[in-house]
Amino acid sequence: MPLLPSLNYYRRIASAYLLGGQSHLTFWHETPEENLNATASELGEYYMLFAEKANYTGVYDSTGIPQLDYRGKIGRQYNPIAIAQYGLGNYNLFRRSGSTESRDRFLQSADWLVMHLENNSQGLAVWNHHFDWEYRDTLRAPWYSALAQGQGISVLVRAHQFARKDDSHYLNAAQQALASFFKPLAEGGVTFTDEQGDLWFEEYIVSPPTHILNGFMWAAWGVYDYFLATQDQSAQDLFSRAIRTLTHNLDRYDLGFWSLYEQSGTRLPMVASPFYHQLHIVQLRVMHRLTGEDKFAHVADRWESYGRSRSKRTRALCYKSAFKLCYY
Repeated sequence: MPLLPSLNYYRRIASAYLLGGQSHLTFWHETPEENLNATASELGEYYMLFAEKANYTGVYDSTGIPQLDYRGKIGRQYNPIAIAQYGLGNYNLFRRSGSTESRDRFLQSADWLVMHLENNSQGLAVWNHHFDWEYRDTLRAPWYSALAQGQGISVLVRAHQFARKDDSHYLNAAQQALASFFKPLAEGGVTFTDEQGDLWFEEYIVSPPTHILNGFMWAAWGVYDYFLATQDQSAQDLFSRAIRTLTHNLDRYDLGFWSLYEQSGTRLPMVASPFYHQLHIVQLRVMHRLTGEDKFAHVADRWESYGRSRSKRTRALCYKSAFKLCYY
């Protein structure tokens, strides 16, 4: 039976889309753009630009940390994923311009991540979201995510480059966060191994897992960044398993006219929005640069061709609308 969205879901969407002004969507929906300055062989600029996120025009707290406005009962909140992306965008700006303001914003984000790393009920260090979020099931606060873990690690290993040789607090925090990738969901971690032996990094911790594509790839980049920073063999092996999972399963996300957001397990598939479809393309191009796996480039080309077709864009919108009405 379809899972009907709650009244609060529709209120949240109406508030974000119809009332105008700043909302959490203002931050998230920057046009995805690959950072061609980033390299696969060393820890440098981050793989996406995040330029608009670096210059976020919304609300900040008194210490300069961005907050997102979810409107309604949720209101203004710290989101660790947003804080990490804001930091990474400013890191890119610093590397390009030498701006001390961008450097300071980046390090403020890294310091926030260090201070807000918390142990979950299983004793693993995670970045929690301290507000409820309606997804397939309502995610009850505090909840954590492989996406937050991966991008937080990407910030911290870059911040370690600024630390004194005898100061390893950024790297220690990154190592603590990485531990969640070596534990399954049932043990407080962020990974799920399917019946084929493929390892997934789960953006949302729900049962059964939904394997959100963009969150999986972003999380994998954090594992790869930890390897670049430390040459840790276990992190390299974990990233290699993630790449195998992606190559084995990427065709499952291809509808022949558009990409899927996730493996929802519902009769109607959850088609990606135009924003997430474009994000998938950019992420696959980055994956191709990191791994040399030609399949990622071929699928990116194919999905890009879907976006140039008016009929396929319209079909995807119809599927997306039907899914939202029937499920979540």
